[in-house]
Amino acid sequence: MSKPKTPLVPESREALTKFKLECAAEIGRTNFCKENNDHYKGDLTSAQNGHEGGPIGGQMVKRMIEAQEKQLMN
Repeated sequence: MSKPKTPLVPESREALTKFKLECAAEIGRTNFCKENNDHYKGDLTSAQNGHEGGPIGGQMVKRMIEAQEKQLMN
């Protein structure tokens, strides 16, 4: 059974969406964000979906790690 896609703090959903769109814009992949692309993707393979959207998640993680490293240095 898969986990629900609800943030641990539901009130943070809007901030997380904004963060995702910022990260996607940083790497030029906003067209692969659900908020900007509402067409049906059920006919695509998981590999194709991962290829399109995966870099966005990677960029998010990279920025979160950088932010935590900066916080630890202060």
